[in-house]
Amino acid sequence: MSLVTKEELVVKLKPVYMDHEIDGRILPLVEEINRLKKEKNAVLLGHNYMTPDVFWGVSDIIGDSLYLSKMAKETTADIILFNGVHFMAETAKILSPKKKVLIADPKAGCSLAESITREDVKKLKSMYPGIPVVTYVNCSAEVKAETDVCCTSANAVQIVNAMETDTVIFLPDEYLAGNVRNQTSKRIISHPGKCMVHELYTPTDIKTAKRLFGGELTVITHPECHEDVVKEADFSGSTSQMVDFIRQAKTNKIMLVTECSMGDNLRSEFPEKEFVSTCQTCPHMKKITLEKVRDALLNEQFEIFLDAEVIELAQRSVNRMLELSYKK
Repeated sequence: MSLVTKEELVVKLKPVYMDHEIDGRILPLVEEINRLKKEKNAVLLGHNYMTPDVFWGVSDIIGDSLYLSKMAKETTADIILFNGVHFMAETAKILSPKKKVLIADPKAGCSLAESITREDVKKLKSMYPGIPVVTYVNCSAEVKAETDVCCTSANAVQIVNAMETDTVIFLPDEYLAGNVRNQTSKRIISHPGKCMVHELYTPTDIKTAKRLFGGELTVITHPECHEDVVKEADFSGSTSQMVDFIRQAKTNKIMLVTECSMGDNLRSEFPEKEFVSTCQTCPHMKKITLEKVRDALLNEQFEIFLDAEVIELAQRSVNRMLELSYKK
């Protein structure tokens, strides 16, 4: 089952798609995928950057990478199909190693994940012996295996502050590291990795929008943006934190400084709000389509396989993140 009924889905898709596309392409595929999910006892996890047809139409659990990591560990389904990029599917496999984990397109990568290797982490650990390594979850399973604890954009500051040292190695996102540095007293050793979407935004983008819309506009950025961009915003947070902020915001005009589909999905969730588009699209996220999701389920193809040693080591870093994030 998807998160919404057929009638609700049509309403959510109308702000983005033409009627003939909804009726002629999207709804038949959604029905086929939901039938396959039931037949195969599969659960589909959907990241907030998925297009609305995948996000609302067939994803059973939606959210940011922290929440989806937690749900990947807790699911009782036989098959997990991750509607997101490759490192996310790897994380699901790390947390549910006995389950069959699929991704609709194995070429759906990530510029951050590709910016660092396991050998890079080993070199940094040899240069700074005894310094804990906190790694953004946007990395490969092999990098997670060399990490003391993972983090997401939602909990990065919390995880860094939980380390019992004055210095922390923070990988691989240079911009997220800069934003964490501004919120902690710890010394941060960073790595020059960047998100190919968020690095495109500049402070001028926000200043120009504020001149056009004045005090009516609330600007929300993702902390993968440069710290100079974040400083111009009214709020910065993970995709789920953005949703929570918008839900409570009193202003109706919102500018989202993040991946394009986030705005499309939120237009459907908050029809009373007006979203100012600053569209930068992740080509990797856009590789995940309804057709590919259908084929992955139908053929049970593009399964994630990881070395047992990598799973064992990576589990420690991801489980440590979950323990620190959800401890009471």
